[in-house]
Amino acid sequence: MGLGLRRGTVALEPHSTEWEMIAQQSIDRLREILRDAAVDVQHIGSTAISGICAKPIIDLVVGAADFQAILARNPVLAENGFLFRGQDYPEQYLYVCGEGEIRTHHIHVVLYQSELWRQYIDLRDYLNCHPADAQAYAARKKTLAEQFAADRNTYTAMKSDMIRTLLAKAQDWRSGVTGEETAPDGSL
Repeated sequence: MGLGLRRGTVALEPHSTEWEMIAQQSIDRLREILRDAAVDVQHIGSTAISGICAKPIIDLVVGAADFQAILARNPVLAENGFLFRGQDYPEQYLYVCGEGEIRTHHIHVVLYQSELWRQYIDLRDYLNCHPADAQAYAARKKTLAEQFAADRNTYTAMKSDMIRTLLAKAQDWRSGVTGEETAPDGSL
């Protein structure tokens, strides 16, 4: 299967290094379009976690200085295939890429260094540094994908308890509570 998945469905693919390349190309394009409206753009989600399966949809997070600067660029984003879908959660806006019902990218716009920003980055970094937890997460996703292949909302809801647990571990790890020396960026 290539990149992309029909809206509302779940199918998992083995990790592909191609995802990293596609993510970087998308990040570069977003940085060109958004310029100083984006403080940072990062590859997140399961496609950014080495060695685990994922839905073949690239997740990116845009750290914005303020939302209005990003929203003002909606016309040029749309011209470049980044379609505005609105505020999907408080303090987060969603853009998607794809053709028709197929989604290839989800772009989450949050305030830079907000709690949501840190959660996205911390979870990705934690799972990349803790393969046992990453594999446990992958196993949970596989089980749920088999059960809810045609119901992404339920699939997502059923992962939420595990994600909350992993987020708590990631926060402790990043803050040094676990006693590990450093986070991947060298911070304590």
